[in-house]
Amino acid sequence: MSQAPPRDRTPRLVYAARALRDFGDGFLVLLLPVYLAALGFDAFAIGVVATLALLGSALMTLAIGMIGARFGERALLIAASALMAATGIALAFSHVAALIFLIALVGTINPSAGSVSIFVPLEHALLARSVADRERTRTFALYSLIGALAAALGALAAASPDWLARLGLSRLGALQLMFLFYAVLGVAGGALYARIPRQTHRAGTRAAPLSRSRTIVLKLAALFSVDAFAGGFAVPTLMALWLYQKFDLSLTSAGAFFMVAGLLGALSQPVAGWLGARIGLINTMVWTHIPASLALIAAALAPSLELALGLLLARALLSQMDVPARASYVMAVVAPEERSAAASVTAVPRSLAAAASPALAGALFASGYAALPFMLCGALKIAYDLTLLALFHNLRPPEER
Repeated sequence: MSQAPPRDRTPRLVYAARALRDFGDGFLVLLLPVYLAALGFDAFAIGVVATLALLGSALMTLAIGMIGARFGERALLIAASALMAATGIALAFSHVAALIFLIALVGTINPSAGSVSIFVPLEHALLARSVADRERTRTFALYSLIGALAAALGALAAASPDWLARLGLSRLGALQLMFLFYAVLGVAGGALYARIPRQTHRAGTRAAPLSRSRTIVLKLAALFSVDAFAGGFAVPTLMALWLYQKFDLSLTSAGAFFMVAGLLGALSQPVAGWLGARIGLINTMVWTHIPASLALIAAALAPSLELALGLLLARALLSQMDVPARASYVMAVVAPEERSAAASVTAVPRSLAAAASPALAGALFASGYAALPFMLCGALKIAYDLTLLALFHNLRPPEER
């Protein structure tokens, strides 16, 4: 692959837009259960909201995979940003359960900390064709780092309703104001996407549906679905609810914890790029993921808040190192002209699989088995890692051959 044009600003614009979006997701994922609980939603209903959000993301990503070649990533990202703005406005003024469920389904609520989103496959395809092979993993590591840092800062901003309440604003009014701020971030992200050169989505090889890479992509999609289904048992929205209920953690403390966890996850992203260059992308994905899953299982059984938070922080340090490695691996092992299709096909099953488990986790919460979802998450993820290693350890990206 040839080098990207010397002054191609696409990666920088994608980085900036992701930072804004993940900052918004960082506080929305913590404020949403508080808002829903204030409206009278129980744990099961909150789990249903998370499930509908993930299901809606999957359906929209599937649609994007079908029409992406016609409209291009730039136009679709602008449209998705407009939907993000509409989601924030709708949340701010919706108090009826049916409307909340509808917003979750058709909006951009992201209860999974960024990795399952209609934006991500589009951004992956843009980044992959904007850089050379030898820069690809480092580019995705920086992309993940920026998103993780932004989400960590967003988690800290989740304490804003408490600060606003001290100024005389009601708790509900403060939450509504944060949702409106989320809408503003969507508008700002759309403005950044609009600056991406129009010809970027046509640069390099013309986009094509899956053909040569079909078998590889379908196997990866199936495995990633197991990983995403497992992750849905421990989405931050439900983890926050668990901390609130089991340990009576305050909103301010929860925001600080998720900020630190996000920062640890962010610090691991450059390490993932460095590690992938030395031991390979598949090994990086597997041997950082398994210890993270063991830490989650141990946290679910921890008798004290301090031990639980310590184990969850250890998990945060390791659990996201597979993200840039996974994105880079998919873009590397498929035919260049099939990258857009591969990004969508591997993302859609992830979203569908992730959509099923939050509602199941909510039902387990409501039945008094609050620790079981996290244990299921860890066990399923370990099974996924071992299967991935067995099937793909011999299929190496170009830079590892």
